[in-house]
Amino acid sequence: MSDWVLAWRFLRRELRAGELKILVLALILAVASVTAVALLADRLTRTLTEQAADFLAADLVVESHAPLPSAWLQEAKRRGLATAQRVEFTSVLVENEQLLLVGVKAVSAAYPLRGYLKTTASDLAAAQITRAPPAPGRVWVAPRVLTQLGLKLGDRLQVGKVNLLIDRVLSFEPDTRTSFYSLAPRVIMRVEDLPAAGILAPGSRASYYQLFAGPEAELKRFKRFLKAHLKPNQRLLDVHEDRPDVGQALRRAERYLGLASAIVVLIAGAAVAMASRRYSTRHLDTTAVIKALGACQGKVLRLYAYQFLLLGLCAGGVGTLIGWGAQASLLLIFKDMLPERLARPSGLAFGFGPATAWLLLLSFSLPPLLRLRRVPPARVLRRDLCPAPISAWLTYTAGALAIGALVWRFTQDLKLSAAILGVSSVALLALGGLTYLLLRLARGGFKRLGLAWRLSLDNLLRHPQLTLAQVLAFCTTLAAMTVSFLVRNDLIAAWQAQLPVDAPNYFVLNVFPEELGDFQRFLTVELHAKTSRFFPIVRGRLVEVNGLDVHRLARPDSEGEMAIHRDLSLTWAAEPPPDNRLVAGRWWQGQEPGRQVSVEWDLAQSLGIRIGDRLSFLVEGQKIDAQVVNLRTVQWDSMLPNFYMIFNPGDLDEFAATYLASFYLPPERQAVLSELIRRFPNVTLVEVDMILQHFRTILRQVSFAVDYVLVLALLAGLLVLLAAVHSALDERIQQSALLRVLGARGRLLRASLWIEFLLLGGLSGMLAVWVSEAVAWVLYVRIFDIPFRFHAWIWWAVPALGSGLTALAGYFGTRQVLTRSPAEFLRVR
Repeated sequence: MSDWVLAWRFLRRELRAGELKILVLALILAVASVTAVALLADRLTRTLTEQAADFLAADLVVESHAPLPSAWLQEAKRRGLATAQRVEFTSVLVENEQLLLVGVKAVSAAYPLRGYLKTTASDLAAAQITRAPPAPGRVWVAPRVLTQLGLKLGDRLQVGKVNLLIDRVLSFEPDTRTSFYSLAPRVIMRVEDLPAAGILAPGSRASYYQLFAGPEAELKRFKRFLKAHLKPNQRLLDVHEDRPDVGQALRRAERYLGLASAIVVLIAGAAVAMASRRYSTRHLDTTAVIKALGACQGKVLRLYAYQFLLLGLCAGGVGTLIGWGAQASLLLIFKDMLPERLARPSGLAFGFGPATAWLLLLSFSLPPLLRLRRVPPARVLRRDLCPAPISAWLTYTAGALAIGALVWRFTQDLKLSAAILGVSSVALLALGGLTYLLLRLARGGFKRLGLAWRLSLDNLLRHPQLTLAQVLAFCTTLAAMTVSFLVRNDLIAAWQAQLPVDAPNYFVLNVFPEELGDFQRFLTVELHAKTSRFFPIVRGRLVEVNGLDVHRLARPDSEGEMAIHRDLSLTWAAEPPPDNRLVAGRWWQGQEPGRQVSVEWDLAQSLGIRIGDRLSFLVEGQKIDAQVVNLRTVQWDSMLPNFYMIFNPGDLDEFAATYLASFYLPPERQAVLSELIRRFPNVTLVEVDMILQHFRTILRQVSFAVDYVLVLALLAGLLVLLAAVHSALDERIQQSALLRVLGARGRLLRASLWIEFLLLGGLSGMLAVWVSEAVAWVLYVRIFDIPFRFHAWIWWAVPALGSGLTALAGYFGTRQVLTRSPAEFLRVR
C-alpha cells in the first residue's frame, strides 16, 4: 500500500509540473477517439445489420425439407427469440380453363419478423405497407396471377382443395431474392390453410423456412446451438449468405469503419510512444536519487508501473466520458442523416476505451520504464552515466503486438489486419533503411550551404536514430491519415458510380424470346425507361467439378454450399457485364471448340475451382460439361443483372431460355406499371427500391462516420507531432543556450528551426506517399474489391501538408528554446 501512496504522490507532483502533459493528452485523446469510434461504429454496424435483416424477413433463417424439430423451437422460445414459419412450393392453378404454375408461400401469423409487405387494391403505384400477412381464408397474389387466370379482386382462388378469397394484390415481399430463385408468380396464403388444401404430403417437394429474430447475444448462442444439430439437408441463412448484394455492401461498411478506427489507434499509439520516451529520459536523474536513497530495482519499477496504472485509470475514465459525449452530441447534430432508430451500443464498446489506454501504456511505456530500473545510483555524481538502451526488438515487438491486437479487434478480419500490418511494416522498414542511409551520406554534402541550413542539418545528423524515429513517427501519422482519406473517397465514389440517381429500381424476369423485341420497345419508347442489357437465362445446377461430386468440395456455411443447393441462373454473353472484372484467365474470342464457362471469383475460391477445370451441370435433365476459362469478380450491389456462371454464346442454344433485365423508372411514372403487366402478363416484375434505399443509407452513414473519424485522426496526428518535438526539447534548449552564449542571434536560431522541421515534414511526407499507395493497393485489390489507381495529387499535397504541419508544430512546440535565458543553462551546468 505504501508503494501505491508514494506512486500517487509522485504522479500528482508530475501532473502539476506538466511533465506528463503530452502523455496525458495523448492517452485522453486515444481513449476518447477509441470510445467514440467504438460506440459509433458499434451502433451503426448493429443498426445496418438490423436494417439488412429486413431483406431476409428475419435475423436468422433455417432452411429445411421438413418442419424443424419441436425441441429447436422450444429452445428458441426459451432464449426469448421470436419465430415465424414459411413454406414454399410450386403448384398449378386452374381457373376459367386457364392453367398457371405459381410459387406458393404459406406463412404464419408472425411473418415477417423484419421488414414489411406491400399490397394494393388498385394499381401498383398505390401500394401500401403492411407488416402482417393475409388472414386465414384469404390470399394475396401477384398481378400476373389475375391477368393470366382472368380473375379480379374479390374472386375466389382454389389452391389445392381450398377456396381462398383474393383481397389484395402483392407488389413487394421482403425476402424476394434478386438471385431469381423462382420465376413463377407469387401467391401468399396462411399456413393454417395448408391442411385443408391437401397439397403437401410426406415426400412432397417443398422448402420449409423457420425464421428467428431477437437480441444479438441470444441469436449468436442459438446459432451455435443450431450448427451443432444441423443435418446435411438443412442450412442456416443470414443476410451475408442469402443476399450477396446487401451482404457485400454491409461488409464494406463494416470493414471501413474498422479500418478507420484502427488508424486512430495507430496514430494515438505513436503519440504515446514518443511521450513515454521523453518521460523516461527526463527521469533518469530522479531514478538515480531514489536508488541512492536505498530503493531496489524492483521498487523503482513498481513505483513507475503504479504511476502509469493510475494514469491509465484516470485518463481512461476521462477519455471514456469525453468519447461518449462526443458520439452522443454528433448523433444529435446529424440525426437527419441517420436512421430514425439507432441500435443501443454493447457493453464491450464502453469498456474498450479504458482497456485501450492500459494496452497502449503497457506496450509503448513498458520498454522505457524497464530502462529506468537500470539507472546506476552513481549518476547522482556523474550525469554522464546512462543505462544501456532497451533492446529494439522488445520495444518494437511490444508495440507491434498491441497495434496488431487493436487492429484485429476493430476489423474482426484477419486478412484485413494482416494486410494493414504486413504492408505497413515492410514499407516502413524499407523506407526507414533508406532514410538512415541518406542521413549517413549527407554528412559531408552541406558545407557550402548557409549557416541556418548547416545548423538545421547538423541537428538532424547529430542523432540519426532520434531523427529516424521522428521521421517514421511523422510518416506513420501522415500515411495513416492519407490512407483513411483515400479509401474513404474512392470507396464512396465507387458506391456512387454503382448507385447513381437513376440506378435500376426494377427487375423484369421471364421475358419470352418471341416477346423480347416488343418488350424492349415498350420499355424504351413508351415508358422511356433506362434499361440494362437483356440476358438470356437457362436454369441449371452445378453437380460435379472434375468428376467429383460438388457436395464433397463445399465447406459448411460457404458461398459454394449456398450455390450448390439450388438451381443457378446460367447465361451467355460475348462480353463480360460492365461491372465484372477478370482476375484470372482470358475472355473468349468468338466461338471456340467445346463449352466454355466463366466463374465468379468467390464461388470459385469456395469450391476450389481453377482455370482449366471441368464443370458438370444438370440442365433440363441433361448433363453437360464446360471448361473454366476465366474467373471474375462481381459487384453484387450494382443493381444490375449478375451471375455466378456465364457461358460462351452458342453453348446453351439447345435449351429453352427466357430473358431478364433491370430498368429505372422514376417514382412519378410508376402508375404505368399496370399497363406493363396488362400488355405482358407472363413477365415477372421485381421491385428493388427498398434495396436501393438501404444502400444509400449505408453510404450516408458510412460517410458521416468516416468524416468524424478523419477529424479525430487529424487531432491525434497533431498530437504525435507535438510529442515528437517535445522528445528532443531539452537538448534543443541546451544547444540554443550555448549558441546564444557564443553570439548567435534569435533570427538565425528561428530560421534553423523552421528549416529543420520543414525538412523533417517534407521527407516524412514523401515516405508517407509511398506507404499510402502500397497500403491502398492491398486494401483496394484484396479487401474492398474496387479498382486501384495512383493518386497523382497526393505526391505533392502530402509532402506539402507534412512540411507545413510539422513546421508549425515544431516551431510553436520549441518557442521556449528562443526565450530561455542562457544564464539558466550555465547555472545548471
